Amino acid sequence: QVQLAESGGGLVQPGGSLRLSCAASERTLSANTFAWFRQAPGKEREFIGGISRDGKSRNTVNSVKGRFAISRDNAKNTVYLQMNSLKPEDTALYYCAASSIAGAIAEEFFNSWGQGTQVTVSS
Repeated sequence: QVQLAESGGGLVQPGGSLRLSCAASERTLSANTFAWFRQAPGKEREFIGGISRDGKSRNTVNSVKGRFAISRDNAKNTVYLQMNSLKPEDTALYYCAASSIAGAIAEEFFNSWGQGTQVTVSS
């Protein structure tokens, strides 16, 4: 049973924008933290940002701060990652994940994962 499903990835030029979506089952949407991770070729998967269940608490890592924003629409059972001013180093497979732990950041605390969506930033 798939609980999380990402979409919206693709090829974009440097400086461009993409919005990733993560569709969640109603049960998964009740998780305390939703987060986005990414994994670039040859690198470990990294946390890039998270959002609380009520959407009032959000955070992003310094490397994407000011460019990426996380939001959620509970009526649509969806969490979003808006990515602006994309750089070639943002190229990665992007995952959404859910955790029962409020404020979770470490990958080990996330027990629901999507299959990932590829983002490629290139001219």
